[in-house]
Amino acid sequence: MHVKQIQVGSFAVFAYLLACKKTNEALVIDPAGDCGKIFKEAEDKGYNIKYIVNTHSHVDHIMGNKEMKDLTGAKIIIHEAEAQSLVHQSYSLMSSFGADPSPPAEITVKDGDDIVIGEASLKVIHTPGHSPGSISLYHNGIVFTGDTLFVGGVGRTDLAGGSWETLVSSVRNKLFILPGDTIVAPGHNYGESPKSTIEKEKVYNPYVGLKSSY
Repeated sequence: MHVKQIQVGSFAVFAYLLACKKTNEALVIDPAGDCGKIFKEAEDKGYNIKYIVNTHSHVDHIMGNKEMKDLTGAKIIIHEAEAQSLVHQSYSLMSSFGADPSPPAEITVKDGDDIVIGEASLKVIHTPGHSPGSISLYHNGIVFTGDTLFVGGVGRTDLAGGSWETLVSSVRNKLFILPGDTIVAPGHNYGESPKSTIEKEKVYNPYVGLKSSY
């Protein structure tokens, strides 16, 4: 599977373009801005973007949904616990981000579901804590962690629906059980590098690693 990490917008968000190389079916994870750039990347390679997948419904991750859907006609996918919050955003908050409201999700998912593009698939891992319906997505040695796990950090838990205890449990019991060499592809460029590994975060992450005080 083709994987392209693309930093977009003004909030250091990582969007991801994933495609099945055999069928050219593709999806975009968290198109938070610069949708034209993402679309051109897909178009140049002959990829057909079939889905828009949101790891959660916070504005900084969904603010490109409408533009990307207008460009591609792709269906929006989100965890079932975030479907309502996706379309019931604060108008003042959306305005402060300069964001267009997202269209509703056509597909909702839950823990253990597969999102299929061509001959490739992503396993949905429900990782609440940052938000009730936060998800991570796993495929063959790489996990896209949204705002659950960063390089050397974790997502905030002081927003509505957030829970520190739930977040720690999600990371330790859902993500840290993956093979140690699994690549961690986070939702923001907040760390010392754009990617990490489960083993590195398990040992050195100061918030949830073995050496953490939490």
